[in-house]
Amino acid sequence: MNKKPIVLVIMDGVGRGDGGSGDAVKVANTPNLDKLFAERPYTWLKAHGSAVGLPSDDDMGNSEVGHNALGCGQVYSQGAKLVEESIASGSLFESETWKKLVANCVDNGKAFHFLGLLSDGNVHSNIGHLFALLRKAKEAGVKSAYCHILLDGRDVPATSALEYVGALEDVLAELNGGEYTYKIASGGGRMTITMDRYQANWAMVEAGWKTHVLGEGRCFATAKDAIETYRAETGCIDQDLPAFVIAENGEPVGKIANGDSVVLYNFRGDRAQEISLAFDRKDFTAFDRPGYEGVQFAGMLQYDGDLNIPENYLVQPPVITNTLTEVLCKHGIREYALSETQKYGHVTYFWNGNRSGKVDEALETYVEIPSDVCPFEEKPAMKAVEITDAMVEAMASKQYDFLRCNFPNGDMVGHTGVMEAVVTAMEYVDAGLGRILEAADKYGYTVLITADHGNADQMTETKKGKTSVRTAHSLNPVPFIVYDNDNDWQLKDGAYGLSNVAPTVVKMMGIEAPECWDASII
Repeated sequence: MNKKPIVLVIMDGVGRGDGGSGDAVKVANTPNLDKLFAERPYTWLKAHGSAVGLPSDDDMGNSEVGHNALGCGQVYSQGAKLVEESIASGSLFESETWKKLVANCVDNGKAFHFLGLLSDGNVHSNIGHLFALLRKAKEAGVKSAYCHILLDGRDVPATSALEYVGALEDVLAELNGGEYTYKIASGGGRMTITMDRYQANWAMVEAGWKTHVLGEGRCFATAKDAIETYRAETGCIDQDLPAFVIAENGEPVGKIANGDSVVLYNFRGDRAQEISLAFDRKDFTAFDRPGYEGVQFAGMLQYDGDLNIPENYLVQPPVITNTLTEVLCKHGIREYALSETQKYGHVTYFWNGNRSGKVDEALETYVEIPSDVCPFEEKPAMKAVEITDAMVEAMASKQYDFLRCNFPNGDMVGHTGVMEAVVTAMEYVDAGLGRILEAADKYGYTVLITADHGNADQMTETKKGKTSVRTAHSLNPVPFIVYDNDNDWQLKDGAYGLSNVAPTVVKMMGIEAPECWDASII
């Protein structure tokens, strides 16, 4: 049994790259990480695909499923896999929610709107799910359907939007004709409208509302026209393209009107909650909704079960039990969780198996440091210094037995595609890690260092001989490093994933792991 308290440092978006010029983790000056790899026991963990409950090993991991696995010690079917299983079995279309949405359109002559991220990144959404919903809507007799598309360029190549728009237009052409009208109605970059998270920037959501619901904004004849025009004018990659409205004869083709049916087809929760609240809540006050009386709204999943966001949804989420926090609380272990706004929900809500609130108020302390509202490449340090300050202070207090923190820099700055900023971001993370290791020596802690998925480790990609900026997560493994000057922990040989971290923590503490958990690494 380890008599020392444990600190877990999660370097968000930091995997094992190829060591080349596009590997910001390697390019950065990271003396503390370098020393850890040279002197301390470590291994590499799988952080994508089947290791985090996604359909296949072609699917990149993400922060949500990564923190689920880290905090739960086990792997559950997640997001895309859950939805695919529900579509394949037909259970989605047999749900009462789907039937009500369809009946509202067929019986009351209302339009059906589909809002979500248009890509096959399988992180927030999958375009194939949208195609299935559209085809089933027509099969059920829905006459009018409109797509409100959020452009990705983050979980897929940075300027791939036209490929997805073209594929969607092909499906709409297949469904259109006669008394059926199926069209793209509005859109914009995912980092410009609609998809804010953790209430960091409600103005983004309001901009999306005005675009999708009010039909306000610059009008174009087609989404292709909008994308090509904005690219020529701004040089922006897909995620940053401005909002647009599709119009005919000067009028928007498909505003979301009172009483219509609306599905948010994203399956990931963090960037779906705020727009869900705007559609769902009568007492909503984050921004004005002029003339809004309500729609029949559903999410692909319920994005927060405890907060009932949204009230209606198409696919039942996994019920995750026996989380690390539950196990530690049963044994009276005092916990401390810390990050800035951008990843605060990951070390709390997702860590605890998609559970809001605490398991035991007396044993858990959660600290959120407000994130800046600005482009991350402009401030690549983010709140790394403040997170480090808070963690060192918590360690010095000796009030906690298990402490965890997330440095978001490698992921959030990595998504910008600005190599120089990502290198700087990694150097701030490394500096923070160094200070935590110094505090561990001073106050007597074991420190475990890992990540939830890769990103900063692969900032470029080469296809057909052409190298371009990469803004998506990588499929690379992530480190698991043990820093302990008093115990000689031996890491076992084997293939491990993020779900093996929680069993390792409890084994170090001398606590028996639940039978449903995966194996310990030590």
